[in-house]
Amino acid sequence: MTVVRHVDVLIVGAGPAGLAAAARLAAAQVGRVEVLDREQEAGGVPRHCAHGGYGSWSRPLTGPAYARLLVTAAERAGAVVRTGVTALDWAGPLSLHTVGPGGPETIRARAVVLATGARERPRPARLVPGTRPAGVLTTGELQQAVHLHGQRIGEHVVVVGAEGVSYAAAATVRAAGAVVVAMLTDLPRARTTPARAADARLRQGIPLLTGTTVTELLGHARLSGVRVRHRDGRTAVLPCDTVVFTGDFVPDHELARRGGLTLDRGTRGPSVDGSLRTSRPGVFAVGSVLHPVESAATAAREGAHVAGAVLETLAGAEHPDGVPLSVGPPLRWIVPNRVTPAPADHGPPYGLPYILRTTAPLTRPLLQITQDGRTLHRQRLARALRYRPFVLTARWTHLVDPEGGPVRVTPGDR
Repeated sequence: MTVVRHVDVLIVGAGPAGLAAAARLAAAQVGRVEVLDREQEAGGVPRHCAHGGYGSWSRPLTGPAYARLLVTAAERAGAVVRTGVTALDWAGPLSLHTVGPGGPETIRARAVVLATGARERPRPARLVPGTRPAGVLTTGELQQAVHLHGQRIGEHVVVVGAEGVSYAAAATVRAAGAVVVAMLTDLPRARTTPARAADARLRQGIPLLTGTTVTELLGHARLSGVRVRHRDGRTAVLPCDTVVFTGDFVPDHELARRGGLTLDRGTRGPSVDGSLRTSRPGVFAVGSVLHPVESAATAAREGAHVAGAVLETLAGAEHPDGVPLSVGPPLRWIVPNRVTPAPADHGPPYGLPYILRTTAPLTRPLLQITQDGRTLHRQRLARALRYRPFVLTARWTHLVDPEGGPVRVTPGDR
């Protein structure tokens, strides 16, 4: 028999976004705040990222330490964090069917926050042909195997990708005592800082093959190599016993999709306004499910931000649907992707800036925000790098006509 329970706020996902939202909501004493996560341990991705770079300049932390800090803050505030529990489907507008160690449950809430994160596309989703040997991993699988379970991963590893997460994967490979045979990317250059790329290539001796794609996996019981193709058509075989596919993140939007929430074409995550409200009243989305994938600090900041909107909803406040917000090429997407006009004296709604990405590098672009042919705002940027996030202020939102057409952001040069 399925148990039916009631909570005030149900948060799906115990990563930085979900835990930060839970801590603030519980501290506001709104009632029972419950966080669910299908993993056996809360904390999200940082808990198996043993490297530093988390926390603040004054208090630097490793990933696991940062995860413990977030979990402790949420629980001390009074939130209930339940692990090993999977949200299966919707049981109503603000209700979810779940299953966990105690069996199936239906949880009904006054507000739901989706903080389900993002995932890397594995080998099958990338349509890489070949056999199905052992030794084929994603970054998450690699980090869990090494940092959480102490498993051996092989001796000679090829890392597919050349962005920040790829270099983190290479560091994990080295920490496990294996050798990185090569890093490869189909792009003309690495998608990380020049200093990081140079350090890996020169100090660590890791070759970077640009303009290169994996065309086949070789081996049977265990991977024996990968066949690659260079931009000029040449092919080669890189002997290895492990390959790690990194990056190429997609939002974990299954619940949003099954719930019929409007999804944004660019991000493929839920469409949200400046308060992170989705198309369904009382349902919010936050973190990497909106924009795969940004830093843990960005996710936590959005988690704290969404709590304010949830508190307003619990207090009975009503909000319009908002005006659609889109981008012009070469911009790829923008989040939030709906605009709820703010009063002129309100400033940015809850102080949340807009995050954008571009498919082509832009030097000193002038972003222009228009609605129905009317210019609302212009903002000059120093530069915008391909597939790297950059931000747009929200101080123009009070100029949006709530009855007007879509708002559009386009790059110009003057």
